[in-house]
Amino acid sequence: MKVDIWSRFETTIDGDEVHDNHLRDVRVEVTFTSPSGRVDVGEAFWDGAKNWGIRYSPDEVGIWAYQTRCEQDSGLDGREGQFPCVAYKGDNPLYRHGDVRVSEDGRHLTHADGVPFFWLADTAWNGALLSDEQGWAIYLDDRRRKGFSAVQFVATQWRSAGEDADGYAAFAGVENIRISPEFFQRLDRRFDTLNSMGLLAAPVLLWALGDSPGSYLPDDQAALLARYIVARYGAHQTLWILGGDGDYRARGADRWRKIGREVFGKSPRHLVTMHPRGRHWVAEEFRDEDWFGVNSYQSGHGDGEEHLRWHVQGPPSTEWERARPMPHLNLEPHYEGHLGYTSREPYDAHAVRRACYWSLLIGPPAGVSYGAHGVWGWHTEARLPVDHPNTGVGPAWWEAARFDGSTSMMHLREFFDAIPWWRLRPHDRLLAVQPGVEDIRERVVAAMTDDGALAVVYTPVGAELTLNLRDVALPAYVTWYDPARGVHTDVGRIARPGDHEFVTPGDGDHLLVIAKEPD
Repeated sequence: MKVDIWSRFETTIDGDEVHDNHLRDVRVEVTFTSPSGRVDVGEAFWDGAKNWGIRYSPDEVGIWAYQTRCEQDSGLDGREGQFPCVAYKGDNPLYRHGDVRVSEDGRHLTHADGVPFFWLADTAWNGALLSDEQGWAIYLDDRRRKGFSAVQFVATQWRSAGEDADGYAAFAGVENIRISPEFFQRLDRRFDTLNSMGLLAAPVLLWALGDSPGSYLPDDQAALLARYIVARYGAHQTLWILGGDGDYRARGADRWRKIGREVFGKSPRHLVTMHPRGRHWVAEEFRDEDWFGVNSYQSGHGDGEEHLRWHVQGPPSTEWERARPMPHLNLEPHYEGHLGYTSREPYDAHAVRRACYWSLLIGPPAGVSYGAHGVWGWHTEARLPVDHPNTGVGPAWWEAARFDGSTSMMHLREFFDAIPWWRLRPHDRLLAVQPGVEDIRERVVAAMTDDGALAVVYTPVGAELTLNLRDVALPAYVTWYDPARGVHTDVGRIARPGDHEFVTPGDGDHLLVIAKEPD
């Protein structure tokens, strides 16, 4: 059977016996040898009874070989096979361009072939657990059409879903956990559909807040569970979120560094990050870990001044210059429809856009995540989310999926796809006057390429902006962009350096684009 490059080879093998606890008692190592002779080592995963699965994503065209090694079951030891890998001819970006990894400059994500990957993730924490196949496919198709490139979800039971829609938990027990193959067999189809639609899977392996595996499992059992998920889905196109919503600072970091080393070793095939609690910055705790490739943060759901100032004036806007380069992703800005913690009013599409554009322009842009209240909990009726009573009532997921903010994200993706976004760097010197000094909600953010050929300025409100164009490559064309409607308005050509005033063509938030005139 031929396998397309970057897709999945799959086969099954049978052991000689059913073991008391396959997760604890048996380990099956699989060595893959590429056509060029390079060796890669992975693990098989137990799939019920005497059945074990082997999956691998080949990254070279040609004949691959594999061999198993197992000390605990002779039927699983010394199994060999081959499979041919062929060039991919379709239009799925995950297979056309290959694995997602960190760019050479360390600031953004790219595919294996060097094509930049713009992270625009939707948040469906409960989606893979509680959806049926038809609903999951409808939802993913909507997100794909709107330009999303990834989906965040939880891959085990957690505080908001104790079991999946069929009544299965991922595992049972605490000190000696036992895997439920039925849970993961159902989850397989959710992973498959994600990748088949060109969407990167971003599963949380161990949610770490409240009654969730990352908080109550002993370290060794937490690592076993995460290793099982990695063995099962490592051949899919993924970015792993090891811990979800935890406190990974100080002594808490020691535990998660240990778990990360046990699960991923020194050179994981796919990128790994952590999802911290709101306004926690953990780059320094994990920066030197070999398995940690992307720094993520959560600006969160607070709308008080201290929350907003942390976002635009705190670590997300300052730390990127101070240490070894690393992509920064805001995995949880304001969720649309979620109540603000201070105002107790639901966030609208404008508040969501403000948080997202701030996230993308206060540091070198790599991407941002979106969330809709009702989608993340996968509601099938209007209700409060489980174990989240202060967040407000969320509608059914199919209604929340149509929130205006998701269309704003489509326009956001269209905007960034039209420019070399990976070259942008924060450039506050563009602002001769900062309108958001008194009211942080009106904070204007600016970014520019190093050569001055492209500048982007975002204002959260209709305003008159005074910009100093001394660093901009002139002559240049100037355009306003309405991020709510996806509409461009031409301003004209500028050839004179110095201060210039620009007035938004309407109320609400806008982007100003200054692009060098072609030679």
